[in-house]
Amino acid sequence: MTAALETEEQSKFPVLLSQISQFLHLASRCRSSKGFIIASVSIAIFTDTFLYGVVVPVLPFALTERAGIETDRGTVLRSVDDSCPSPSRQFPFLVGLLALSGGTVMLCVGENIGVFVAARIIQGLSSGLVWSVGLALLVDTVGSSQIGQAMGYVGIGINLGVLLSPLLGGVVFSQAGYYSVFAMVFALIALDTILRLAIVERRPGVRGIDPQNVGNQTTSSNDARDNQYTENHEGEIRQNNSTGSRKLPAAFTLLASRRFAVAIGISLVQAALTSSFDTVLPLFVSDTFGWGSIGAGLIFVPIALPALVSPVAGWMSDRYGPRWLAATSLLLACPWFVCLRYVTHNSISQKILLVILLLGTGLCLNIILAPAMAEIAYVIEAKEKKNPGIFGSSGAYAQAYGLSCLAFAAGGLVGSLWAGMIIDRSGWSTVTWTLGLLSAVTAVPALAWMGGRLQMKMRERRDVETPQ
Repeated sequence: MTAALETEEQSKFPVLLSQISQFLHLASRCRSSKGFIIASVSIAIFTDTFLYGVVVPVLPFALTERAGIETDRGTVLRSVDDSCPSPSRQFPFLVGLLALSGGTVMLCVGENIGVFVAARIIQGLSSGLVWSVGLALLVDTVGSSQIGQAMGYVGIGINLGVLLSPLLGGVVFSQAGYYSVFAMVFALIALDTILRLAIVERRPGVRGIDPQNVGNQTTSSNDARDNQYTENHEGEIRQNNSTGSRKLPAAFTLLASRRFAVAIGISLVQAALTSSFDTVLPLFVSDTFGWGSIGAGLIFVPIALPALVSPVAGWMSDRYGPRWLAATSLLLACPWFVCLRYVTHNSISQKILLVILLLGTGLCLNIILAPAMAEIAYVIEAKEKKNPGIFGSSGAYAQAYGLSCLAFAAGGLVGSLWAGMIIDRSGWSTVTWTLGLLSAVTAVPALAWMGGRLQMKMRERRDVETPQ
């Protein structure tokens, strides 16, 4: 009997090992899947933007009560660190997380202005790493054919982080106190840490190949041959260019492109339009409707809710190109902004009108971002196709999205200053029509250059349609 039991137990052991092996294999596939990496990067960027905005309602208290400084309304700059080429995207991604955590701890325990300034600088460095490395990792994972839809999911994180962080920061601070805000923040950082550590990179041998089918033996051998061809081809390019001028850094090459300049310019404008609401909308509803911190926070929900359409906007950008989607959204945002000036007094109808107008404005703002961010990847792909090896073996995605992060941060600063100065001097109605004008004017370069120069596209279409 005992021998039979031992034999049965021994027969179960290989089955158990097989099940564990299958589970680990499945977990590894899940951690390297497109969906998991998209979700992880989106949450990482949401965490970055959320931590930037959540302390805005808390900083005046921290400066006056903890640091003993008399202060009015201030604006904090975010700095960006250039990303260095790395064989692994995950390592600098984790370094960014460490910087983010360190800066947040300093904000939590700091009691003088020097610590607060240093903490915000460290958060800015983290922001540069998260955006540039995270978005480059996203491009490596999904490939250029699906980058628009992936950026749509990232857009959800960006817009929700920017718009909801002041709401939650203000409500938690007013209801539960200073340290409760940071308890919420550290819980979010813990989730972000788990996801970043769980990522398994999928880096195909040749940039531009869809990594979905990488892993089987046949593909590996094909990749090896493609790698050899790519190395030889790049060697020929370097030899052919040896007599020419020295190759410029990728950042200068990108900034010389009108398509790229328009893409990051639209990111700047979108950030300016969005951040302007953070500055003036709580003050406006407080003065007009007499709302407190909770009501002033909840009014951001109609702007943030349309963020759910961002993946659809990204999918349309992949399928039909970014030009018409971005230009139309920028143009349609203009009347929504301008009509906000007709909200003037405290009544139920005016409150309903404000919510409807903010919903329409938020829809346009959320559609704009995904095509602009996808266009950056489209530009790099087009330049690589036209001149293989122009950006070297490490590519230019990290540098490109680092510049995008810089533009987005600059837009947040410009929007806050613009809206704050105008509402102090000329009032709410002037703020709204100037923002509408900015949106409409930005639609012109979007129409002219996004997806390639419009005249060239029209000429190519005529050449195709004209019979030989």
